[in-house]
Amino acid sequence: MTIEKALVVGTGLIGTSAALSLREKGVTVHLTDIDEHAVRVARELGAGREWTGEEVDLAVIAVPPHLVGERLAALQKQGAARAYTDVASVKAGPIADAERLGCDLISYVPGHPLAGRERSGPAAARTGLFAGRPWALCPGVETGAEALRLTCELVSLCGAEAVTVGAAEHDSAVALVSHAPHVAASAVAASLANGDDVALRLAGQGLRDVTRIAAGNPLLWRKILAGNALPVAAVLDRIAADLAAAASALRAGDLDDVTDLLRRGVDGHGRIPAGPAGR
Repeated sequence: MTIEKALVVGTGLIGTSAALSLREKGVTVHLTDIDEHAVRVARELGAGREWTGEEVDLAVIAVPPHLVGERLAALQKQGAARAYTDVASVKAGPIADAERLGCDLISYVPGHPLAGRERSGPAAARTGLFAGRPWALCPGVETGAEALRLTCELVSLCGAEAVTVGAAEHDSAVALVSHAPHVAASAVAASLANGDDVALRLAGQGLRDVTRIAAGNPLLWRKILAGNALPVAAVLDRIAADLAAAASALRAGDLDDVTDLLRRGVDGHGRIPAGPAGR
């Protein structure tokens, strides 16, 4: 193992979960966050100790996408680590920010673990959050071999599976499989806001499954969607067109189009790979 010391910058759900996973593997983990309470909670959970400026092998930048570039620049100026990665859920924007700010791209590997929960903050963190999950890595032409090796080791220590993908392709992909579904789930959940008590008492597990992710932090998701707006909008346009066509068909009493949508839904669902333990 070549990662003996790591720094986690941002002690929210993802950062603290990564820290817990590394601690379980015997890595010395240092923590920092502008939110002193979050650091304290993460430390009390056993995620690591507060960072006092010592150099580490790998720094994991777990902050919102629009802050990645400036955090990377500041850390590199301090000489905080041999290599740096981030876990932001969009990639093109942070990479462009890093280039604009003159960051050393040799030591930086853009990354994104495809794991999470509807809850946020360090108290929601779990050691096994990344187990069996894909972890996208988007190295560029300037990315150095040591930085990539250390980041791949991070992924392995967290129990995830590295998937190498270009930044633009990544952002298009997560628009389809993560970001647009979150907005769609929120739209369904929002329709319940004015539902009467009788209707909500009849809610079953299907409704809970469809709307579970809508419980995510709106301010965090606003930042995520702002960083991937056009790809998400394109997916939402397609979903909206299908829903509008289904509504029109129902009004006309013609269920052929609705049945076609349901069948395509079955086909699309069947293409989702099984998650850990067959989930």
